[in-house]
Amino acid sequence: MTQHAPAGEIDSRFSDPSATPTPWDETARTLERAQLYWLTSVRADGRPHVTPLVGVVSDGAVHFCTGLREQKARNLDHNAHVALTTGNNAWDRGLDVVVEGTATRITDPAALQRLADTYEVKYGSAWHFDVTEGGFTGQGDVAAVFRVEPAKVFAFAKEPHGQTRYRFGDA
Repeated sequence: MTQHAPAGEIDSRFSDPSATPTPWDETARTLERAQLYWLTSVRADGRPHVTPLVGVVSDGAVHFCTGLREQKARNLDHNAHVALTTGNNAWDRGLDVVVEGTATRITDPAALQRLADTYEVKYGSAWHFDVTEGGFTGQGDVAAVFRVEPAKVFAFAKEPHGQTRYRFGDA
């Protein structure tokens, strides 16, 4: 997911004594292969908003799109800080991942085309997008496309239970 592998730190407060940090390549692979992500954003009045969505990993970041009239787009207008999560609902197997970062809108036509192609490779023609000025079309209205560059990532392993933290930049 990133150009270089960040070092992971195990948090012994929330981990089995035998747990070791989850390797970054395993965490990145989980993010890349996920079919569904959960986006947490903040409404103007401070209440959280959580919603499932599809997304892709490209150029070291997670990307998603949303209609401009949707709640998540309105939330991002006033607060671009988000958390994206993925994993499974089992407590005793698998890996859950949380990406904390800032959502930045992508408007460059070449970058949008690369992302539209990436969506179709990952999800098939069900998620075909055409590029239009400032976003995607193909599922109705124009959808804004956002990039979430990780500031901090958490990996929650379950065999044994272990919480790994990766930091990026000044996070």
